[in-house]
Amino acid sequence: MLSLRQMRKSKAERRRKIKPGAAPKNVETNVPYRKPALRSEAFARALINAKSCIDDSGGLQGLFNEAARKATTVPREPFKECWPYLQTMLRLIRAYYRGEYDQIRDDELLWIVAALNYLVDPFDFIPDKTPFLGFIDDATVIEFVTDKTRQTLDDFMIWEIAER
Repeated sequence: MLSLRQMRKSKAERRRKIKPGAAPKNVETNVPYRKPALRSEAFARALINAKSCIDDSGGLQGLFNEAARKATTVPREPFKECWPYLQTMLRLIRAYYRGEYDQIRDDELLWIVAALNYLVDPFDFIPDKTPFLGFIDDATVIEFVTDKTRQTLDDFMIWEIAER
């Protein structure tokens, strides 16, 4: 059995073998962070706005209200299986700003708030006024953040059930 030191050394050696700028051969070409919406200025803006929104308690409430309103108007088709998680993100943010729920790491809260900021931004990577396509990028961001925070969202849903 390998010791912790041997595993770290082995991992460091593997990192050195990969040339900077060259993708490892076993990396899928369709990884989420390579999608244009996640590399866009709009997503970078959503992350920056998320930081200031979290620092301002009124900002979270305003974001919740705006995102909840937007969620009632967007078509569900682009969101597919992440639709329930979008709804969970909304409930989590509401419980968090009300002080009812605080069992979330700062980085995961930041991702969720950024996703909701992106959702409400009408001038994101693909403007929302573009028929059907305008919500594809929103769904991509929601799906990406769902994947990053799935355990947190699942834990929140368990907490919700226990509180009833």
